[in-house]
Amino acid sequence: MEELEQGLLMQPWGWLQLAENSLLAKAFITKQGYALLVSDLQQVWHEQVDTSVVSQRAKELNKRLTAPPAAFLCHLDNLLRPLLKDTAHSSEATFSCECGAEALILRVRSELSGLPFYWSFHCILASPSLVSQHLIRPLMGMSLALQCQVKELATLLRMKDLEIQDYQESGATLSRDRLKTEPFEENSFLEQFMVEKLPEACSIGDGRPFVLDLQSLYVAVTKQEVQVGQKHQDTGDPQTSSSTFLQGVDSQFLNQPEQPVSSAPALSALQKEPTGTSGPTQRPQLSKLKRKKPRGLFS
Repeated sequence: MEELEQGLLMQPWGWLQLAENSLLAKAFITKQGYALLVSDLQQVWHEQVDTSVVSQRAKELNKRLTAPPAAFLCHLDNLLRPLLKDTAHSSEATFSCECGAEALILRVRSELSGLPFYWSFHCILASPSLVSQHLIRPLMGMSLALQCQVKELATLLRMKDLEIQDYQESGATLSRDRLKTEPFEENSFLEQFMVEKLPEACSIGDGRPFVLDLQSLYVAVTKQEVQVGQKHQDTGDPQTSSSTFLQGVDSQFLNQPEQPVSSAPALSALQKEPTGTSGPTQRPQLSKLKRKKPRGLFS
């Protein structure tokens, strides 16, 4: 698995609120390029590019800025990461999207070195294998993990009931009647949960609860998936380069430091090219694309 693909898999999903709609998104950006995955719960779109594409697109969209691709990648990382990490983060950049049946373009407008900076993520529909890798398999793994967690908690409750019973048989009494509980019955609890709690618990809505509450588990499951895959691939010393990369991603992204991962050159190294225009002179033309508000897939 390539570095960008592996790094993207281990990233949590974030929330991207746009003027016209909201999206789930995850991104992984390095000095070599970036990978982006976007979903509106109806479709999933993907883009992965290297430095050659970044350099060419930067020239097309930002005539007045000259810098190495790593500097532009660093700026994109600084724009996206805080926004996806914290849903309440106020971004200076403006995001908008245009989506159609086969493609989605996510446009970004911000400032860089005192000049307008424009970027367009050109995403195509993700392949079924990519959707399985980033959504189906992790969600199945999360479901199994939560089921196992429920069983462990039920076992712990039964042990607590036995402990309380032993205290009672020894003559112990409660000093406060309001603390008294009935012995835990797992089947009764599950039946009551299905009737009373399930409708509210499984309300997916626009995907925000998934982003806010379950990303720690999602990252743990995808990390486990990567580790299992590496065990199948590694045939020699387990301390291989892939294992080294895994540890690097773990420390850099799971802990989410403040410094950008790309370690790109400082943005002060950007040079301004004199020109008579104040914005991009060439903007990509969209064919057969129309603005629309995506519908929820699971709602």
